[in-house]
Amino acid sequence: MLGSYSGELLKFVKRPAVWVVAGVWLALLLAFTELFPYIAYRSASNTQLAAGLLQPLLPAQLSGHAITGYPVWGGSLILVLGALCSGSEYGWGTLKTMLSNRPGRLTFYFAQLATLASAIAALVIVAFALSSLASVLIARSANVELDFPTATALAQAMAAGWLILVMWTLLGASLSIVFRGTALSIGLGLVWILAVENLIRYTASLIDAVAQAEKFMPGADAGSLVAALGAASASQTGIAAVVSGSQALWSVVLYTLLFGALGAVILVRRDVQ
Repeated sequence: MLGSYSGELLKFVKRPAVWVVAGVWLALLLAFTELFPYIAYRSASNTQLAAGLLQPLLPAQLSGHAITGYPVWGGSLILVLGALCSGSEYGWGTLKTMLSNRPGRLTFYFAQLATLASAIAALVIVAFALSSLASVLIARSANVELDFPTATALAQAMAAGWLILVMWTLLGASLSIVFRGTALSIGLGLVWILAVENLIRYTASLIDAVAQAEKFMPGADAGSLVAALGAASASQTGIAAVVSGSQALWSVVLYTLLFGALGAVILVRRDVQ
């Protein structure tokens, strides 16, 4: 397993597409959670509005604010990493050769999942470091005293962010195995996150049955988990307390296990050709 993991990790970090996706994700994260809100704060027409816009950007709100982009658009980009990691083997025609020379299909598959989980952990750490730096700079520019959340709160936020992103990347990985490639898996995954879940979210206020169904959607559960950590509710980011924090956590965990198991079952039972 360790040898397979080392090989998959080496192959993963040498893919230019991985670094492009990670760089774009970090850039969008800083732009939409720090830069644009700061510009809105500086452009506010009155003091009360400016104070309301500044408050979420301060270091004291870092544990909730830093992961506001993870449930929707952040998850959609991370889904691409999962699809690239598992689906590229079909496009290159290397899967059969790799499975013939490695310990077994499940070992190969779990090495890929471990690689993805490690990459997501590194990405979350870098993202929190950049968000912390941005928050400090914003606080200094506004002459506000620095007041950070507790280490426990930051650890919980980072763990929740990691779990949400792992859930989405496993969806991309499992879809790429189901459809034997990256293009269709990425397309369907993006349609689900950016279109279907948004339509359900907007329709939930009109139809009670849809509102009940929303409670079981992975994106809504991820948004509820982020909301439980103190992030401000916002429809455009999918942050809303649709369910309680504990239910949201268990739902995200179950979806993560479900997506991972789906890829494993398909890979083991189906011919790789």
